[in-house]
Amino acid sequence: MNKTVLITGATSGFGKAMATKFAGANYNCIITGRRADKLKEVAEELIAIFGAKVLPLVFDVQDKERVFEAIESLPTEWKAIDVLINNAGLALGKDSFENASLDDWETMIDTNLKGLLYVSKAVIPLMIARKSGHIINLGSTAGKEVYKDGNVYCATKFAVDAISKSMRIDLLPNKIKVTAIHPGSADTAFSNIRFKGDGAKAAAFYEGYEPLHAEDVADIALYCASLPPHVCINDLVVTCTAQGSASLFYKD
Repeated sequence: MNKTVLITGATSGFGKAMATKFAGANYNCIITGRRADKLKEVAEELIAIFGAKVLPLVFDVQDKERVFEAIESLPTEWKAIDVLINNAGLALGKDSFENASLDDWETMIDTNLKGLLYVSKAVIPLMIARKSGHIINLGSTAGKEVYKDGNVYCATKFAVDAISKSMRIDLLPNKIKVTAIHPGSADTAFSNIRFKGDGAKAAAFYEGYEPLHAEDVADIALYCASLPPHVCINDLVVTCTAQGSASLFYKD
């Protein structure tokens, strides 16, 4: 019987790459995202390429009521969720604390932190009922080390790190694994979103070195989910070879 994975933010970047990897490994995939058209495209692609069973759920993780409504209304055959990947997240702006936008701060807190909490809180009872499950939270090197102009983005990812550690302790009696993956610089839409569509500034960030690719992080997530029941990778920091810290790079 195929296992089931739920991936938030599955329309692009890490989320789409992970949906592809897990579908290729014969998982049934629940994929979520804000954009119905993009989510439909991803679902159709997974079905066409892998013959996968796919259930698209359109919601914004910031919307608490919609999150719980979507999870609670899952068809019975989709409620046995083996792996939850809390991937949805973003960075907005790269400004010093005094110049940063309150709207940007609130969006990052509502998505990166509260969204992760909402989805986890909705899914965990389904895992507890089965005394089985694996939660994979996408953090960041920004959650291990603060850098200039990172302020609230770093704070949200430090929170993901802390929440992952506390989840792991609290959920031990229910045999639920918790893994936090903290990627460094990765060539996804991340920088384009952070710099609010400024393609030149986003491209400049990756000049002179090869960053991680979404598929690299997807491979790692699948590996973590594929280990024997008694083995759990708790905390994993991954960067490209050219990255020495959250903000230090060697560029040719």
